[in-house]
Amino acid sequence: MTLAHEFTGVGHNISFIHGFTQTSQSWKKFITHLGTPLCSQLIDAPGHGLSHNGARSLWQSGQDIINTMHHGVLVGYSMGARMALHAALLESDKITGLVLISGTPGIQDEDERMQRHKDDTALADRISAIGVNAFIAEWLQKPLFAGLVTSEEDVADRQRNTQQGLSDSLRYAGTATQSSLWERLNELSMPVLLIAGGDDKKFVHIATKMHHLMPMSTLCIIADAGHSVHLESPVEVAQVIDQWLLDTEIYPNRKRDAEN
Repeated sequence: MTLAHEFTGVGHNISFIHGFTQTSQSWKKFITHLGTPLCSQLIDAPGHGLSHNGARSLWQSGQDIINTMHHGVLVGYSMGARMALHAALLESDKITGLVLISGTPGIQDEDERMQRHKDDTALADRISAIGVNAFIAEWLQKPLFAGLVTSEEDVADRQRNTQQGLSDSLRYAGTATQSSLWERLNELSMPVLLIAGGDDKKFVHIATKMHHLMPMSTLCIIADAGHSVHLESPVEVAQVIDQWLLDTEIYPNRKRDAEN
């Protein structure tokens, strides 16, 4: 299936996939900080925004992203990073570079996975019970987002999502549904940039561990930032991505343009 999306800017192809309860619009402020000339494709993940069908597994979501994106770099945050990782393992030739922000290859411990399944199921039931607006308010109060300052515009954008879409997203593509991909990370041949916020200790550990298993990876930990690192420290994260694009020469003319 093709996902809802829009394009903004002119330049090299880059596609963005957001986190749970967000929509493609969540990237719009962030991408203004990027100095690289980019044609940014902002994609609504399954069950979010205008991509209403959330009953898609992570592998199906990865294929949906491949069907939707143009040949180029793929950037994913949190849930979007998990989907982007699946996309890269499905069809690496279409993805010239991969940026994973606060992402994970899955839960290795079976007991932990079972507990996460119970938690995600309870969250899905909670959405159905109290509605999207009340759930978004609760979701943003989680310790995971302690460093995130949300605007009325951001909350309103998240509230565009539907009960069915968000519930299905958790049930079909939540972290508990994800098979461990740790042993497949060495299959990725494209340059990979791993970003985590220094205050998000769990994902710093995950990103560091991933870095050691990925032959073409670069690791960047942003100090004084949490899980939503690109929204908490947008200038710093944008600079990291710009420099990575320059250093890896994913876009061949980028180094020449920077030198001029």
